[in-house]
Amino acid sequence: MANLFDLSGKTAIVTGSSRGIGKAIAHRLAEHGANVVVSSRKQDACDAAAAEINELVGRKAAVAIAANIAVKEALQNLVDETNRAFGQIDICVCNAASNPYFGPMAGISDEQFTKILQNNIISNHWLISMCAPQMRQRKDGAVIIVSSIGGLRGSPVIGAYDISKAADMQLARNLAAEFGPDNVRVNTIAPGLIQTDFAKALWENPAILKKYTETSPLRRIGQPDEIAGMAVLLASKAGGFATGQTYVIDGGQTAV
Repeated sequence: MANLFDLSGKTAIVTGSSRGIGKAIAHRLAEHGANVVVSSRKQDACDAAAAEINELVGRKAAVAIAANIAVKEALQNLVDETNRAFGQIDICVCNAASNPYFGPMAGISDEQFTKILQNNIISNHWLISMCAPQMRQRKDGAVIIVSSIGGLRGSPVIGAYDISKAADMQLARNLAAEFGPDNVRVNTIAPGLIQTDFAKALWENPAILKKYTETSPLRRIGQPDEIAGMAVLLASKAGGFATGQTYVIDGGQTAV
């Protein structure tokens, strides 16, 4: 029987993939046979992550193409260079995000709020719109947006971020409806608290960490690789009938 998780011959763009969840996703997609484009704002960080992935998988699976997701021209260059390097794009993983503010909504500046909405929603829309036409033409493709359980609940300290993540879930539903007839699937993954540099403000706060782990059924926070496995599933034949959904991976946090 064919391996349902085999991604041989596929090419994936993964934004925000020089570290954390994004790097774990890029690594595991490459491990399952895909060519991957590592992308974040800094070229040297992308180069280092791509080299690490290539060493781990034992082949030149990853290339590094830096891009600032807030700049439309930079995203178009990312898509153009990926097509030039690998010929096509089969998997688009929108993982990069921003959260420049920690505190109540009353204190957020317009600039901070706008940056969150731009990077976490509009930039995803841009990149997907650039990748989707060729997928739809070939009648095959997978789009994955890394959202958050914050999009399912309120927060007194990361409200704007949570608003953006709820919007990502709706973006996936809308695009699933649009792209479905062309066999292009669009889903979101909603992680709980994961031990990454991005989430340090939460897990390095003893009070927040204690509250989270005490109320989570697994009594711990997650690791980047525990999100990467779902991305592999959604990108592969194993996830071929899944679209328009949000997959929560949070150690059971939202179940209790």
